[in-house]
Amino acid sequence: MPSWAEWVDGECRAVDAAGRWRRIRDLDEGLVSFASNDYLGLSRHPAVVAAAHAALDRWGAGTGAARLVAGSRTVHGELEAALAAWKGESAALLFPTGYAANLGVLATFGCAGVRVLSDERNHASIVDGCRLSRAEVCVYRHGDLDQVEDLLRAAPGRAVVATDTVFSMDGDVAPVAGLVDLCAAYGALLVLDEAHAVLGPDPDLAGVDHLRVGTLSKYLGSLGGFVAGPRAFVDLLVNRARPFVFTTASSPADAAAGLAAVKVLRSGKGDALVERLRANVDLLATGHPSSILPVVIGDEDTAVAASSALRERGLLVPAIRPPTVAPSTSRLRISMSASHTPAQVQALIDGLEEVRGAP
Repeated sequence: MPSWAEWVDGECRAVDAAGRWRRIRDLDEGLVSFASNDYLGLSRHPAVVAAAHAALDRWGAGTGAARLVAGSRTVHGELEAALAAWKGESAALLFPTGYAANLGVLATFGCAGVRVLSDERNHASIVDGCRLSRAEVCVYRHGDLDQVEDLLRAAPGRAVVATDTVFSMDGDVAPVAGLVDLCAAYGALLVLDEAHAVLGPDPDLAGVDHLRVGTLSKYLGSLGGFVAGPRAFVDLLVNRARPFVFTTASSPADAAAGLAAVKVLRSGKGDALVERLRANVDLLATGHPSSILPVVIGDEDTAVAASSALRERGLLVPAIRPPTVAPSTSRLRISMSASHTPAQVQALIDGLEEVRGAP
């Protein structure tokens, strides 16, 4: 039997031989990033940055322990109230990341005797939350409402349907209205991950049991995740969700930045940022439903070469390869932001035409 060092060396060589070795790199300040999920540019908004600075001065850099052990800072409760109001829910709960929020929800509600239905293109956090649950997990074909209904009809007990609203690698939108109808008809809990839904959809969830998962780290420009929903459902998460119970609370600076970002987003300035983002998306692909635009190339090496060519032009557009996406679907993943100028978007269009052709 090989030693651990020998095993690790072999695994690393296998990844490298497959052409899938990844390295962490520092971002060149001279690049225009089309890789970030900071869709509204709020990470650099003066009010957001000032709020983080003020929180550092008031409370310091960290919280020291989990909230059930050492208590909260007032900013945590203020942010949860603001998130709940924004989402039209009675309560919200902060998690350290959106990834942890999905783990907490699915491990809590995916208990024994439950059937969890998960879209085949869901984010890894939903996939891993399903794996942590004690439920029967059924993966359904992407956006296939007929299969969802078949699986709900045959469920032996309570059921959960979990889906991204906007899928992170394809930028397409789930059939949320249809899922709402099916969950209402069969008494299922609908879990919506709205991390990338800056341009919608914003569904009507009246009459269906539901939880809404979101992040501070996408279009709120901070760091952290949250779950919003009925008070009793959120209270259960406070008591049962291990990624909340056993994790140090979000830093005061992150929470304060998130709170400031929610206030901006719900103001006229926020409306203007969303409109600017919508306009930037339309410059590249008129009517596309989200701020994520994939350029599917297929071959891994070709996708990496295209990304490198764009980088030479000063544009950061990542190549996404297996296992993040399915084999033969390697792609360039473009994330549009309200902070992009028309000239920067045009430079991207010109670069895409040169290396591949506009989407």
